[in-house]
Amino acid sequence: MAELILLSAIWGVSFLMIRIAASVFPPVWVGFLRASTGALLLWIVLLASGYKLPPRRLFPWLFLVALFNNAIPFSFFAWGERTVPSSMAAVVNATTPIWTLLLSLAVSRTRASLHVILGVIIGFAGVALVVFSRPSTQVTPREHGSMLFGILIIALGALGYAIATVIAKTKLKALNPLGLATAQLSLAALMLTPLALVGPHPAVISPAPILSILVLGFAGSGVAYLLYYNLLSHISATQVAAVTYLLPVWGIFWGMVAHEIVAPLAYGGVIVVIAGLALMNRPARPTPRLVEATAD
Repeated sequence: MAELILLSAIWGVSFLMIRIAASVFPPVWVGFLRASTGALLLWIVLLASGYKLPPRRLFPWLFLVALFNNAIPFSFFAWGERTVPSSMAAVVNATTPIWTLLLSLAVSRTRASLHVILGVIIGFAGVALVVFSRPSTQVTPREHGSMLFGILIIALGALGYAIATVIAKTKLKALNPLGLATAQLSLAALMLTPLALVGPHPAVISPAPILSILVLGFAGSGVAYLLYYNLLSHISATQVAAVTYLLPVWGIFWGMVAHEIVAPLAYGGVIVVIAGLALMNRPARPTPRLVEATAD
């Protein structure tokens, strides 16, 4: 339980670290530095533990997972959080399991149960409450438009996480988790390197954004992966999924610590999101079996 709370706290504070880092570093640089520092830590652990990277024949799928699970979300969240508070970004990120479920149903061509459909609707309604809640200070139409654009970018990043999850579940089964995480972070760093070099560079670098990058890389991507896969080896995937419920709560908490303005309606939206996720992940009731009567 302690590891689960620690993991959710690390991932929860990552949204605030992204916003601080994005105040100085261009979005691609945030993604590149986060992937690079995370990969560095995982390479050290990988070599020390004697594990190996996934086989080369899986490179196309590894590339896609690195693109959608790391390169795009890491950069898009930094892009979106230039205009979106970190607490709101954490709530929008909670749409990831919803996108994952919808994509999984589309790929497997199966029908969703009623409670799953209701959970998806309630989850999106909760996000809408948070997105359209009004803070106590007046927001100009231009600022509101910029915020909506940032939310769209963050939602696309969350969709990227979902695409990567579906690919990993169908194409990268039974791989060593540490090797998989090391490979995808390394590939993400490599694909972002030319974009970072060619694109805009940070002008003035201050200690706070640098510290945020280190927290994002070593803790948010490195330590968090190790905690996540260690939890998976001890408890069920359903129990680990509880992290998803805690992230919006941590996002609001860390946003309050950073003195972000949170509208009262947003707190209700977080509760609605968590309720939708819980309903969506509720185990299906077993189908009753008919027992034929036999004569004694």
